[in-house]
Amino acid sequence: MPFFSAPDGAQLHYTDEGHGRGLLCLSGLTRNGSDFDYLAPHLPSLRLIRLDYRGRGKSEWTGADTYTVMHEGADVIALLDHLGLDQVAVLGTSRGGIIGMYLAAVARDRLRGLCLNDVGPVIEADGLARISHYIGQTPSAWTHAQAAIALERSFPEFSDVPEGRWLQEAKRHFIATDQGLELNYDPALRDAFLAAMEGGGGDLWPMFAACEGMPLALIRGANSNLLSSATAAEMQRQRPDMLFAEVPGRGHIPFLDEREALQAIHEWLGMCL
Repeated sequence: MPFFSAPDGAQLHYTDEGHGRGLLCLSGLTRNGSDFDYLAPHLPSLRLIRLDYRGRGKSEWTGADTYTVMHEGADVIALLDHLGLDQVAVLGTSRGGIIGMYLAAVARDRLRGLCLNDVGPVIEADGLARISHYIGQTPSAWTHAQAAIALERSFPEFSDVPEGRWLQEAKRHFIATDQGLELNYDPALRDAFLAAMEGGGGDLWPMFAACEGMPLALIRGANSNLLSSATAAEMQRQRPDMLFAEVPGRGHIPFLDEREALQAIHEWLGMCL
């Protein structure tokens, strides 16, 4: 099982599969490399790299103070150095997209391109409020089957979801124990999230502007409460060359195996790999 040492010595888990030019996939806030299991079978021949951020998945828990975009961005650079990779294309889902924009600002030469999955320089308050309700909270469901039902009920903005998908999601993000389900990430991530909300997100538009000159793509769930249509439109205005796909029947976040998402990802990969 592959691990590497972060700059502060934390042991972080990653997967590295395939050959050729690298695609680094960065997951959502509470999630891990399994976020991209639905996408992986649809990718062309390439080197697929996935990172479990500190405190998530199989990576070491390091405490709320370290669960920041800056720490996680430094971890990404450390992973690339560990693998001996000068450049990769980055596909970032939600939090992963913010890290991708941050890297464009501080380590532009390490990115061949950036694909943003349902995230941009403006994070809507409604989306943040929803996250604040569940992050760090032990699920009340006792089984994955019960959690799947709860997930489906909690996300009515998703329609035409493949059969069994909610159960797959439950199994990916909750651990079954004799005492019921547990989170597969450090609950202290809640403290980090609330501290970031209290401090304000700052102006992310300069980070988006730092993507100038690199292949850029944006995928948006048509019913997203985190990335508004207005923000997506402004991103397109500022980057008319940016590939854009809106996925119907999806909120935050598209699964990335939808037809619209795959078309955009394949076109973007053709530009940056």
